Amino acid sequence: MVQGREHVKSGQLSVDAELYNFVNTQVLDKIDLSKENFWKDVEKLTKELMPINKALLQTREKLQQQINNYHKKQTNLDPKHYKQFLTEIGYLQPEPADFNITSTNVDDEIATMAGPQLVVPVMNARYAINAVNSRWGSLYDALYGTDVISSDKGAEVQSTYNPIRGQKVVAYGRDFLNKNTPLVTGDFNHVTGFKIEAGQLVVQTNSGDTSLAQASQFVGYRGNVNAPTDIVLQHNKLHIIINIDANHPIGKTDLAHIKDITLESALTTIMDCEDSVAAVDAEDKCIVYRNWLGLMTGDLTETVNKNGKQFTRSLASNVEFLTPSGITTSLTGRALMFVRNVGHLMTNPAILVNGKEIPEGILDAIMTSAIGKIDLLKSATPAAITSAIKNSQKGSIYIVKPKMHGADEVAFTNTLFDKVEDMLALPRHSIKMGIMDEERRTSLNLKACVEQAKHRVVFINTGFLDRTGDEIHTSMDAGVFAPKAELKVKPWIHAYEESNVAVGLNCGFKGKAQIGKGMWPIPDQMAQMMKVKIGHPKAGANTAWVPSPTAATLHVMHYHQVNVTGIQQHLLSTITSDIDTILAIPLITDECELTKELINKELENNAQGILGYVVRWVDQGVGCSKVPDINNVGLMEDRATCRISSQHIANWLHQDVCTEQQVNDVLVTMAAVVDKQNQNDPLYENMTPNVEDSLAFQAARDLIIKGTTQPSGYTEPLLHHYRLLKKQEIAKR
Repeated sequence: MVQGREHVKSGQLSVDAELYNFVNTQVLDKIDLSKENFWKDVEKLTKELMPINKALLQTREKLQQQINNYHKKQTNLDPKHYKQFLTEIGYLQPEPADFNITSTNVDDEIATMAGPQLVVPVMNARYAINAVNSRWGSLYDALYGTDVISSDKGAEVQSTYNPIRGQKVVAYGRDFLNKNTPLVTGDFNHVTGFKIEAGQLVVQTNSGDTSLAQASQFVGYRGNVNAPTDIVLQHNKLHIIINIDANHPIGKTDLAHIKDITLESALTTIMDCEDSVAAVDAEDKCIVYRNWLGLMTGDLTETVNKNGKQFTRSLASNVEFLTPSGITTSLTGRALMFVRNVGHLMTNPAILVNGKEIPEGILDAIMTSAIGKIDLLKSATPAAITSAIKNSQKGSIYIVKPKMHGADEVAFTNTLFDKVEDMLALPRHSIKMGIMDEERRTSLNLKACVEQAKHRVVFINTGFLDRTGDEIHTSMDAGVFAPKAELKVKPWIHAYEESNVAVGLNCGFKGKAQIGKGMWPIPDQMAQMMKVKIGHPKAGANTAWVPSPTAATLHVMHYHQVNVTGIQQHLLSTITSDIDTILAIPLITDECELTKELINKELENNAQGILGYVVRWVDQGVGCSKVPDINNVGLMEDRATCRISSQHIANWLHQDVCTEQQVNDVLVTMAAVVDKQNQNDPLYENMTPNVEDSLAFQAARDLIIKGTTQPSGYTEPLLHHYRLLKKQEIAKR
């Protein structure tokens, strides 16, 4: 018995009984492995790799201590001397000679297409299904329900359909078609209908027939050639479907009877086992793996109650239509799935080896790959692909590996994947790797990191929040960091973002792999997203994170506006990595006066955000949600946002900008604010007035007060500790 749960002995392993039975009865039979051999291999692999995992974590701590000691001795930081020091201790490694990645069997959504990416907690089946099904989205719905369409002049959203707003949506849609699928003569505002003649699209207008300026953009249709119900177009390798229905409430008022425009939206989605979930024990991990299993088998469903109605959500079928010549074909109905494992830091009681918890990253690699093999074993014949709920058409399992520090840790992950492939009888490099460039030692050595996984890497991306959290923790003793808003505009962050793209292109990612950018965090401000997020494809990124399926349908329009392939081709000869600027620590400058008012405001903003996130994490096990900020603006929060906020206050506390009593007083004040913001949540437990009785409050306070001693400034150790205590408290009720 471990933590009140039954365990099963298998050699020197002690496996949680629920996990043991789940794997034996629901996974192994589907991949033709015997339980005896599987668990023997798990034991062998974990015993071999656990010491290496531990040594890598010790290296992190050793390097951090050396950096701390260096900064404590420096009165003025000399950039050249600092860079030399980092090189001498092995933190900054020599850049390897030029090379190109050789990853093969990479699906088009990753290798050759450009479009949005969703990240979703795989513990939540409903969210997971919604994310997978966000491959296709209604442009009209995305526009009508968001602030992309102005509410001016009577166009506000009402309880019933507002035709004035609807007209603005239709006009926006016509403008989109005119820009991306233009006609030879006239435009879509004057189209009255469509028909197909001799395999060509004929566009009828009130002044005569015309056609697409680029006839090849017409790739298919549904319905009768003389009265099609859907027209399938293509632009920048992305599909656009014009939906036609004269009897539909929108279609019957439309000149061409167009009822909607469906856009191919989220090309890929990351099923997250990490920052957006609160999985702290075997019970939680079983939920994670069951949902991943349902996604790989294609039969994951979830019963939903909405507006008094109950219905079941399941994975979308493929999109079938006729080619211009009348042959039946299809496009996948679902976003291609990655799975994000956890990093190297945490252990989990789901499996013990000689009484010790195994690293959770090793556990994830084994379990998600074993389940992923189910998808690889599905028939790959063309006939089967037409209707099968299948993830990879190329026979690959896609794993994003976060929070790796430097090339040695990437090399370890590569070895881990090698050994998992061997135990699962998978061809070498079937498991593809995504490298998240979110730790300072990885950013500075990114080319060396990519080299260690050059045969299987398919993804790199930047993440401002985690990257800044690590920036602060690494240089905790260097001085006072600038206020959070200023950190976003310091030179280092632009150099970091640009370097990521430069390394990816220099290593041959163009046409082979994804270069990604981070999340738009404000799901209710889509108009602002449409103004800002076009910067990602313009920067050469062929994917970027969005917070919802609706956001994916809107953001995909940026990939119609920008030809990322062309941008990358241009950048190949112009973009460079500027390591010196990345090394410039974003400390406060003389121009910024830390007044009492500014300090208090910064503390309040950070504390409110920490509390708003942590209270749901600890009390309800919610790892990602829309959390209102201090101004009641909903922000998508996960552990990364918590990390930067807690590390920022920890730095100011460490540098005597504020006192521990001051921090505690602000936390108490903000706890009352957070309680009020959540007063309509029936599951919510107030932190005030008795904050000392609230495990969530204690967790939030510890994240700050103990922030300097947390490994790399990560929030996981403390959050896991308090969530486990909360689960024990709930069990006793």
